[in-house]
Amino acid sequence: MQLVFHPMENETAQALRAGGPDAYGLPAERAISDGVGVPCRVCLHDVPRGAAMLVAAARPFDGLHPYAETGPVFLCAEACTPWTGAGVPPVLRTSPDYLLKGYDAEERIVYGTGKVVPREEIEAYAATLLADPRVAFVDVRSARNNCWQARVRRAAQ
Repeated sequence: MQLVFHPMENETAQALRAGGPDAYGLPAERAISDGVGVPCRVCLHDVPRGAAMLVAAARPFDGLHPYAETGPVFLCAEACTPWTGAGVPPVLRTSPDYLLKGYDAEERIVYGTGKVVPREEIEAYAATLLADPRVAFVDVRSARNNCWQARVRRAAQ
């Protein structure tokens, strides 16, 4: 099975960069990156040391419901190219492990799918989850801070 790793919607990032509200209705905070552990959720690379960045509350779900988790994310303050690469993006190669969870088409967690996996097993575990017809997508989160990193879907056939 081919997998596609999806970043934050570029429209969402553009709105935040233009001063629009985050998931809590607030403007994104501005900061300068120290270059360590600051993964941009759009380009899926770390925000370079010394570069301006945004910190915002994000809820990468369409609806408001108990499973629609909200948490902090980093973004390059200036427009960056959204990730479209093949394989595991660079921001998912920096931590020793990540939390993966499968969700159904109604954005509800498919119970029993949440698991912390070593970074080398991200693709394999995501493919295992997506082989289950109940799972519509897999979210990858930080195993340490629970921050949303990226979404994984089956590649279009």
